[in-house]
Amino acid sequence: MDSLIELLQKNARCGDQELAELLGSSEEDINARIRALEEKGAILGYTAVVDSEQVEDGKRVSAVIEVKITPERGGGFDLLATRIAKFDQVESCVLMSGGYDLSVVVSGDSLHDVARFVAEKLSTLQGVISTATHFHLKTYKRDGFLAKSDAGGDRLPVTP
Repeated sequence: MDSLIELLQKNARCGDQELAELLGSSEEDINARIRALEEKGAILGYTAVVDSEQVEDGKRVSAVIEVKITPERGGGFDLLATRIAKFDQVESCVLMSGGYDLSVVVSGDSLHDVARFVAEKLSTLQGVISTATHFHLKTYKRDGFLAKSDAGGDRLPVTP
């Protein structure tokens, strides 16, 4: 992978000057490379990785939904997957191998919001065969970053 992309994935707040120093390049070169990666679609956006348990107003519910779909003639899985990905509740939508076709991560303000989305929007789409919803209970690591842990050490407690 491109070392510039690796640095941006670890800290997207790095400025062009700092990136240039780290990579032994000029600011202008870094700026041009980033702009080219954005225009090409290799960099889709920039975001903060947030531990929602540490944010007062961030208590959102999220779930992974396994979705089985029927491929469409002339479009395969792409047309329906793209349609699903456009819903505001959908954080990610990925084609998978194995027992189901799509892994869809959704979020809402409550369990009811997520359940309503699945029942009223997702499962009613033509081509959706079945869904299985798995709610996130606790996050230990997200996007390569460890979440703050309440555990006192690295070892699990031993009980008699």
